[in-house]
Amino acid sequence: MNIRDLIKKFLPQYQSENSELEIQLILSQAMNQSRTWILTHLDAPLSSGQIDSATQAFARLKAGEPLPYILGGWEFFGFNFEVNEHVLIPRPETELLVEKAISYLKNNPDKRNLIDVGTGSGIIAISIAKHISDVRIIATDISPKALDIAKRNAIKHNVANQIEFVECDLIPDHRPLTADRPENLSAVRHPSSIDFICANLPYIPTQTLHELKIYGKEPTLALDGGEDGLDLYRKLFSIVSKNDNHFNKLNNLVWLCEVEATQGISATNLAKEFFPNAKVNLHQDLAGKDRLIEIIL
Repeated sequence: MNIRDLIKKFLPQYQSENSELEIQLILSQAMNQSRTWILTHLDAPLSSGQIDSATQAFARLKAGEPLPYILGGWEFFGFNFEVNEHVLIPRPETELLVEKAISYLKNNPDKRNLIDVGTGSGIIAISIAKHISDVRIIATDISPKALDIAKRNAIKHNVANQIEFVECDLIPDHRPLTADRPENLSAVRHPSSIDFICANLPYIPTQTLHELKIYGKEPTLALDGGEDGLDLYRKLFSIVSKNDNHFNKLNNLVWLCEVEATQGISATNLAKEFFPNAKVNLHQDLAGKDRLIEIIL
């Protein structure tokens, strides 16, 4: 059986907006070839092992498993990242946050201590580190399984020396350093101050999430933002506002927070509630939807 015949066999069994593309990517993985190669070699024969591999992957796709989990990786910001059921699938709208962060850091070479809150697979921290070679990043997540993936991605992209991954609820313990606490604190994890915060926290309102196709397919822990979708941001803002001694005394601290498209105004108001003296900007993604709040203290 050749590639063309297998595609013809699969297509009638699976209908989606991108069914042909998804099948091509499955065949690309099964044959360890690029999608371009697949498209230009439709008459190439497949071995029995390749047919079995593609058939098993296709069965998972028909059963509703997201394609990136089947492939074991997905592209973000020009890089391929390992993903599985323990982390969110990277979305293109998150690239806006990364672009803004890189631009700010390039224009402010004195700002090099960053925290990526809720790192997941590490796409934000790693993409920034790939472009800013001297940035120091603390990347946090409450899920140890997500952090395992993020660590592997950092090693894969040769930026593990720039990032320390910390398992915690939002931010690590920022108690002042004392004589009995110095030896286990690395320079990366505990820089003298944090001057840049990135956060892509769960922001889908609970009821809305339960009505989405992704519910039950991607980790609820990384999606559910509570009743109004802002529970985690409310908690994070509260923590940081009470720890000003460890966040550059809240002077010139810059935040970038991704939000749900309907939350632009409410998220902006929430930021102003906790940081009344801050300048808060709302940015839209390429689709023109509210996507990012920028907080400058």
